[in-house]
Amino acid sequence: MQTVRAVDANRHFSSVLKQVSLGEEFLVISRGKPVATISPVRKADNAHIAARSLLLDRLGNQEPTGGRNWTRDELYERNP
Repeated sequence: MQTVRAVDANRHFSSVLKQVSLGEEFLVISRGKPVATISPVRKADNAHIAARSLLLDRLGNQEPTGGRNWTRDELYERNP
């Protein structure tokens, strides 16, 4: 992982992106402190895709719970 100052990352952003597209990762430093990482997008593996599908199916088939039976004043503990 390369380290780059925020000002340089901004000044040479297209070059940074080109290197990221080739697999390089960058740690962005601002005023001597790490503030961000720039890295290539990682493809989801089959387990991740399957888990996401199961979760969305379960949420889609789930009955709504509770109901909105409170007022705004009750929410903020105001006297009605």
